[in-house]
Amino acid sequence: MKEVELYSFKGLYRDDFRVKGYRFGKGEKTACVLGSLRGNEYQQIYVCSRLITDLKMLEEEGFIAEGHSIMVIPCANPYSVNIKKRFWSIDNSDINRMFPGYDKGETTQRVAAGIFDQIKDYKYGIQFASFYMPGHFVPQVRMMKTGNENVELAKKFGLPFVVLHNPRPFDTATLNYNWQIWDTDAFSIYTSSTEKIDKVSARLGVNAVLSFLAKENIIEYSGMTGYTSKVVESEQFLSIRATEAGFLESLVKAGDTVEKGQVLAYVTDPYTSDIMQTVTATEDAIVAFEYDSPIAFKNTALFKLVPGKW
Repeated sequence: MKEVELYSFKGLYRDDFRVKGYRFGKGEKTACVLGSLRGNEYQQIYVCSRLITDLKMLEEEGFIAEGHSIMVIPCANPYSVNIKKRFWSIDNSDINRMFPGYDKGETTQRVAAGIFDQIKDYKYGIQFASFYMPGHFVPQVRMMKTGNENVELAKKFGLPFVVLHNPRPFDTATLNYNWQIWDTDAFSIYTSSTEKIDKVSARLGVNAVLSFLAKENIIEYSGMTGYTSKVVESEQFLSIRATEAGFLESLVKAGDTVEKGQVLAYVTDPYTSDIMQTVTATEDAIVAFEYDSPIAFKNTALFKLVPGKW
């Protein structure tokens, strides 16, 4: 394992900004794994740290194929992590809406450009991403539909779902989209949490990456091969929303199978505890996402369901 500094700049009032990576093996730029781009993505940093531990062991045992190198970048935004702020501390901009970056632009544009210059030539790009809403979701691998997506490759991660997503205008400035445009096979992996460490789903994420690398003959690995992935279009997800604001009492969790008409949760009056809404499943489905804040606001997506018999 070799620790490398991928990008840095001088800090005026605090320590210098540094993005560190950990390289395994030698040879062509084969696979790059990136964790946190946002300041509250603790789970994503943790998954990368566990992946580094395993890759270090595999390298020591000679199980990384000759002529291949693997890069793991646990965190690309340490400034925001240090102050527990999701976006850039000065202007609240999002680095994952700045790719491929601009080296003469605003700070986050320069950070994106500096990172992307180092990682755009890898054959495979894997990002441990986070959802914009607080909650738990079934581990999945997502790909933008750019015309360059490879569904069969995505299935090799062995995660429950492969989700295909039509890019919206702001998605064109994400890392995943730009990796694909620059001819990298890019995948976004979602484990079950963001701001809380979930060791079970973190292990699933690590196993998914190792399984993928093994199936592509980059490493030797005999661990769990995972699930037979179900391919789903993002438009197929059904959002079950709150019609009233109040305390949320969930009765099901992400990954549960539910039937049409089944009670999923109650929204209750914060002052009287009267039931204001009985939340029910609109279809036979699997719960792909569960909102986990104790307070539900009107029109909040409480659950996302993938319809079908399971």
